[in-house]
Amino acid sequence: MFGNGGNGGAGGPGANGGNGGAGGWLRGNGGAGGAGGVGTAGAALPAFPTGGNGGNGGHGGAAGLFGNGGAGGAGGMGGAGFNQPDGTVAGDGGKGGVGGVGGNGGAGGWISGQGGDGGAGGHGGAAGKGGGNTGFSGTGAKGGTGGDGGAGGNGGEARGLFGSGGNAGRGGDGGAGGAGGFGPSNGNGEGGTGGAAGDGGAAGAGGTGGNGGWVSGNGGAGGAGGDGGLGGGGGKGGAGNFAGGSGGTAGSGGNAGDGGGGGRSGWLIGTGGVGGAGGAGGAGGTGGNGNSGGAISQWGSGGTGGNAGAGGSGGHGGAAGQLFGDGGAGGKGGASGDGGKGGNGPINVNQPQLSGWGGAGGDGNVGGTGGNGGAAAGGFGIGGRGGDGGSGGAGGLRGDGLPVNSDGEGGDGGAGGNGGDAQLVGSGGTAGVAGTGGTGSPSGQPGDDGTPGKGGTLFGPPGVVG
Repeated sequence: MFGNGGNGGAGGPGANGGNGGAGGWLRGNGGAGGAGGVGTAGAALPAFPTGGNGGNGGHGGAAGLFGNGGAGGAGGMGGAGFNQPDGTVAGDGGKGGVGGVGGNGGAGGWISGQGGDGGAGGHGGAAGKGGGNTGFSGTGAKGGTGGDGGAGGNGGEARGLFGSGGNAGRGGDGGAGGAGGFGPSNGNGEGGTGGAAGDGGAAGAGGTGGNGGWVSGNGGAGGAGGDGGLGGGGGKGGAGNFAGGSGGTAGSGGNAGDGGGGGRSGWLIGTGGVGGAGGAGGAGGTGGNGNSGGAISQWGSGGTGGNAGAGGSGGHGGAAGQLFGDGGAGGKGGASGDGGKGGNGPINVNQPQLSGWGGAGGDGNVGGTGGNGGAAAGGFGIGGRGGDGGSGGAGGLRGDGLPVNSDGEGGDGGAGGNGGDAQLVGSGGTAGVAGTGGTGSPSGQPGDDGTPGKGGTLFGPPGVVG
């Protein structure tokens, strides 16, 4: 009734760890799973040059009514491949063994216990999933960390009324992050955070944030993409039923990943999630788009678009809810990149009670175009301001002793974004200012100013430049 389950034993070379025992039915905790054994090393030809696989970690034991689930055991490391001696004809080294899978955490008690954590994967192995909480208010457990190349474990799901989903584990180097656990499908809990991806030559994507509970939980944030030769994309924010989760930041790399999109908001009054930032790299990632406020929705502002990495465009702002709310602002462009468009306010000319401003357009970076401002609401509201154009880059200077006028030509300035239009009552949005031309010989040409937004059809002046 009260006793804890015993721990599982460790596995021998290449063998699986034992499972933890179940806890007593009332308050007992589940036992921990045993660690998997390390794979055997490879032998010389003509035997088995490939290393043996690591054993899997044992699963954590389930808890009683109030107890905590046992942790899953770690997976064993794969055995090393045989090293060929110098001067042999068959010079290839043996392949390393596959790492064992981490054990799953045990389930928590159905009234209030926590789920057990998932075990870590061996090198190359996937991590175990965190145990789900089956009870009234507990939190799902964290997923285990993946071994090199292995995916992070998913967070455990909350299944009661108020519990939160577990956070996901980080992927091993080169591996993807796990997904955050969901909040309770019939309650108020938060979604778990998506796991960060590991770094590597081609980095994995960040995990998706878990969805919040359907009554009022927020969506979990998306995990960050890993850094690498190819940066991983940021994970998407989980859907909330109040606020959407933020998109994950993308990893840096030779070609950077895009920021994750913000999660959608709740159906009535939630705010859309913010888009993640694009990663830096040879080609900058695009900022994630902000999601719209209130999906079926009535109230709610759109999420802000993510800022871009170098060379990438800013993400667009999300639209407002159908009745009230402001459009989200567009993200700023990366170097040489364009700004994102501002999100629209609620637009329905048949409902003059609507209220909301259009989102501001994002500023262009050097040489980039500013984003357009979003339109205002169908009833009352001011159009969004257009983003400013980026300035042109300066030309290079001539060296001493060279002919006159051999300085480099300046770059042209970017155009300003257009102001958003008002609808019934309200001022038109301000147009963005053009970027200046860069210095040089000759200097670059300035860009064009944006077009001001139109005033309201019932009342309101047009916008201006600046």
